[in-house]
Amino acid sequence: MHPILESPRRILLYMTAWLPILGLLTYVMWASGKMTWTDGAAVLTPACAVYAFACLSPWYLCSTQPLRFANWQGLLATFGAAALVCSLVLVGGAWMTASALVQLKVLPGLEQRLAGHLGLLLGMGMLLYLMSSGLHYAALAMMESRDAERRAAEARTLAREAELASLRTQLNPHFLFNSLHSISTLATQDGARARVMCIRLADFLRTSLGLGSRDSIPLGEELALAKSYLEVEQVRFGDRLRVVEEIEAGCRECAVPALLLQPLVENAVKHGIAGLVEGGSIRLAVERSGGAVAITVENGFDAEMPPPRSLGMGLSHVRRRLEVRYGEAATLDARAYGELYRVVLRFPCESPIASSSLA
Repeated sequence: MHPILESPRRILLYMTAWLPILGLLTYVMWASGKMTWTDGAAVLTPACAVYAFACLSPWYLCSTQPLRFANWQGLLATFGAAALVCSLVLVGGAWMTASALVQLKVLPGLEQRLAGHLGLLLGMGMLLYLMSSGLHYAALAMMESRDAERRAAEARTLAREAELASLRTQLNPHFLFNSLHSISTLATQDGARARVMCIRLADFLRTSLGLGSRDSIPLGEELALAKSYLEVEQVRFGDRLRVVEEIEAGCRECAVPALLLQPLVENAVKHGIAGLVEGGSIRLAVERSGGAVAITVENGFDAEMPPPRSLGMGLSHVRRRLEVRYGEAATLDARAYGELYRVVLRFPCESPIASSSLA
């Protein structure tokens, strides 16, 4: 069905758009002589009302006849014949109206006055039909362009969601393997502490797997999860692992991708504190600046030890997740400052509800 015919409102607007065309045709008939404004309006009003719907027929021709220069002769013949046939509808409608008005003795002699204008009316009808065909081609091109943009947007969204899901899938076994390795190390030293660590790890995994299935969570929940992981590791390291939190008010409600901080605190423990004989501190700091939030994860490390090769995997996952989610609005800076290693994340502060609707 033609889009205009799908709604009474559209039909009304379309017929209203024909009023200037009716006025133009009436003027041309009057300017050509022998017909008054009354004559022209009387015969053309019902004829144009019917012809307006005839001018919607190019929709179906344009849909089946793509506009190609190589087929210009076939298109010319097809639309030329269609324009002639539909224009006869306009001429026939005007003649039947004139005959009816003469029989009703409303406008005597109207048929004779109209007879000399039938050729002109036929030509104007063909011109209007061809113009309607051009407008239909333009409308179809716009619709195809919008459909292509919509499909491209859907494809980008699906690809983005698939990549985020893939990254989350890669992160889950990554921190699980690290945790199991920590328990294995502790089991040879202190079985009781290893059992406590297993219990805390089970609680941590239950929470993390639940959060990991969500696209976005409040930053407060993400910080609580990171702290829960550090509590698991504190069973193994004892006083060697200290955690310092500096969280500004108003930051905990900002939405973040689930498990965003997990690789960072893992790296801070595995490649930082674990290499220090006396242990050290891990600092978690969050501050708000306008519409952005900055998260700092800072830990001590042995500067004399060669940098581990696996350190970049967790950072690359976090960096890619920020790029996929926020684009150029997010940054990640990771570097060493003497015997401190600092990672700083900056990204827009979104509400969890708005963020989940975009994900």
